[in-house]
Amino acid sequence: MNVTKKVIGSIEQTNVHEYTLTNDKGMTVTCLDYGCIITRILTPDRFGNVENVVLGYDHLEEYFPNPAYLGAVVGRVAGRIAGGSFELDGAHYELVKNNGNNHLHGGTKGVSHRVWKTDIIEEDNQVGVRFTYISPDGEENYPGTVVLTVTYMITNHNELHVTYHGLSDQKTLLNMTNHTYFNLSGDLKRDIKEHELKLSSEKFLELNEELIPTGAYLDVEGTPFDFRQFQAIGAGIHSNHPQIELVGNGFDHPFVLQQGADNTVELVDRESGRTLVVQTDQVGLVMYTGNFLPSTTMRGVECRPYLGVCFETQGLPDAIHHSHFPSIEVEAGVPYEAKTTFRFGVR
Repeated sequence: MNVTKKVIGSIEQTNVHEYTLTNDKGMTVTCLDYGCIITRILTPDRFGNVENVVLGYDHLEEYFPNPAYLGAVVGRVAGRIAGGSFELDGAHYELVKNNGNNHLHGGTKGVSHRVWKTDIIEEDNQVGVRFTYISPDGEENYPGTVVLTVTYMITNHNELHVTYHGLSDQKTLLNMTNHTYFNLSGDLKRDIKEHELKLSSEKFLELNEELIPTGAYLDVEGTPFDFRQFQAIGAGIHSNHPQIELVGNGFDHPFVLQQGADNTVELVDRESGRTLVVQTDQVGLVMYTGNFLPSTTMRGVECRPYLGVCFETQGLPDAIHHSHFPSIEVEAGVPYEAKTTFRFGVR
């Protein structure tokens, strides 16, 4: 197992490095210190063919705009904050509005469009990279100076462990996630509509026309959102459910996770035999099926809707405006911590 590092370009006179984590089983994870972006994950199919299973670009410059947040860590707060503002202990905060009248994924640059400091970790049974970024008080108009760390570790069990840690000197909001798009067909040979999904969730959040939770929990029973048993993702995409139509004929919805479930997500591509299991300690997960992916070419493949699926493990979006949602408020000096594991296999 090893980690390699190389300079692949620069932004604002700061070098950007690419890190490749390799285990002994043929799995590699490639990432950048710009936005902690995961650019490639190579895993074998049932025949031993090692191919890439995530969406990404070939050139660093393509990641500078990155409107779809391919592979990036997003925050300080993932998702939308209604009206781009919130109240915290009697103080009013006006955030950057970068999604209509709302705040999205931490603002104009957030943490996804910045260069992080890094440390390589090499241990007997795992290797990885620890990213660190100090977000100053008032950045994107959030209160508090926050020291953030994100760690990617891979094991010989073909697991990618993603851990988040934050420590603020003032009370603030934190709710981070990774925005990698998965496609288990290998090298984007097919879209994800035939991927079969099992998701441990009995309820999802209703969205309004601005794609912000109304506050209502809806039962998955009898809807296209019921993935408690394996279902093809495309079956829901092609339904006429009003919540599906609302987000561009697909999914972009927060699911409330069943606590104590062994596996939050199980994803299978039967043709390649590849599988992905997601486990997390978070209360929610936003599943996004790439309904609005930009029209461009990605590694020789035309980028189009449903080319990948995100599993954004996190607290519930816009929780600051819904007192019955689990809180995303973080007290000064009290660590914020979250962990998600992605395990790749074959059938």
